[in-house]
Amino acid sequence: MSVALRTALTAFVFVLVACSSSSGGPKPAELTALQQARETRLLWSADVGSAGAFVFVPALAGDSVVAAARNGTVLRLDAANGKLRWRVELDVRLSAGAGADLRTVAVATDEGEVLALEAETGKLRWRARVSSEVLAAPRLAGGLVLVRSADSRIYAFDVEDGKRRWVYQRASSSLMVRTPAGLSVLQDSVYAGFSGGKLVSLGLANGGLRWEATVALPKGATELERVTDIVGDPALVGREVCAAAFQGRIACFDTQSGNQLWARDMSTVTGASVDARYAYVSDDRGAVHALDRSNGRSLWKQDRLAHRQLSQPLPLGEEIVLGDLQGYVHVLARDSGAFVARAATDGSPVRAAPLRLPEGFLVQTQDGGLYALAL
Repeated sequence: MSVALRTALTAFVFVLVACSSSSGGPKPAELTALQQARETRLLWSADVGSAGAFVFVPALAGDSVVAAARNGTVLRLDAANGKLRWRVELDVRLSAGAGADLRTVAVATDEGEVLALEAETGKLRWRARVSSEVLAAPRLAGGLVLVRSADSRIYAFDVEDGKRRWVYQRASSSLMVRTPAGLSVLQDSVYAGFSGGKLVSLGLANGGLRWEATVALPKGATELERVTDIVGDPALVGREVCAAAFQGRIACFDTQSGNQLWARDMSTVTGASVDARYAYVSDDRGAVHALDRSNGRSLWKQDRLAHRQLSQPLPLGEEIVLGDLQGYVHVLARDSGAFVARAATDGSPVRAAPLRLPEGFLVQTQDGGLYALAL
């Protein structure tokens, strides 16, 4: 298939499932006043810059937050009060959120460039290249900067000098969901999902394949109907890894063997979240589901946010938190799905999952607003 046609089809799927806000689509559910809602406190707010057509997620590194924007802005803030520690303006246009730890901040572009910065100062340490655009935030682990490119490759760069340590590659599908699909790390293993509903475990040290499992199988008569891509980052808890696919299922597997523990039919464009008891999914019609993590049994479904283009949920103790297309943040009771609280931001979409902070949580909007909130 030609590059032009592949790009057109990918863009079509993005518009179809990634939530065009045009008036021709399904009308988002109206929000009604909450009865006996808990108060949501604004701890601090800041502005990093617009995400453009991309999804930017902030990162927590120790006692600071790192955030980035499409125009090349990267900033580091105090997680407790939002005080600016440094701000740099890179000479590139970024396409994903930042990855960060106590020593390094990593960002990437839609031209396939990866940049590593000193966490203390924001000074550029090195630049490297991958084979295509990057839509998911880099990950730092084991002395490596891990980058997932949109053509189904994972690159590992040495965190100190940017030298390439290994590459894992799979064949790309001609038609893919254009939404961030990253990777997760647990101890010495990397977990990542791919098109065709496949989930893999790789060795962190060398990128070697440890196991491959099937989350969902493509179905349907047309190429569009058969798109079954893993979306979001695989969710890890204990000895389990869970992943979800567009037009597919959510499934959980043993991290060591790859054996499937359970699976449920469900379609999402944001991925799954887990905590000690439940797995959570915002489906592609705007319903929020809680599933028993031991067997996948449905516990509750909240459908009063239909077509509001919900973010991936963040489990937060007794509540879960998620954002929507109008910049509202919704807080639901973990055990029932009932509405607990609601907060407004700047009116632009919250595409990325909220980020847990030492106190409360942080959301980044499409227009670049950073809002640290607490109940």
